Amino acid sequence: MPGTPLDRDSIGHLIEGAPPLLEHFLSLEAQLQPNGFDMTVRDVARLATPGAIGVEDSSRVLSETEPMGFGSDGWLQLEPGPFLVTFNEVVNLPLHIMALGRPRSSLLRSGVSIHTAVWDAGYNGRSQALLVVYHPDGYRVQRDARLMQLVFLQMETAASRGYQGRFQSEHI
Repeated sequence: MPGTPLDRDSIGHLIEGAPPLLEHFLSLEAQLQPNGFDMTVRDVARLATPGAIGVEDSSRVLSETEPMGFGSDGWLQLEPGPFLVTFNEVVNLPLHIMALGRPRSSLLRSGVSIHTAVWDAGYNGRSQALLVVYHPDGYRVQRDARLMQLVFLQMETAASRGYQGRFQSEHI
């Protein structure tokens, strides 16, 4: 039914399509959930400079980032603050599907959250999200850990024009 979230079977069917809804995932069995798909961490970066947003796109400035390296054991210790996470998975949204990202409850129960924007119909790319550590003692993250669930929504009517912004085909 249009306007409703997709279930596990519907998401799995779209993953088998061409192009696949998601690719470069680590484990379909572990990541495919009853109501979404768990996205896994590929890279974490520290926000190094302030950004800016104005009325015109030309006045938009993204924060510069400094990549953070995982230890030889695959773990990264994060102090309190904001971090930019790049996911392993590449998302390919058809014109009748959009998505929203939600933090996994394990993060929330530890004083950590994920903040995202909307994944517009027609978007494709290896997405990023803001990971914020609120706990005063920080948080540990392992490379390839499942951080966020992407929830897919079938739109009432397919978009006549898909996403055309600057993040199209990002990080592929």
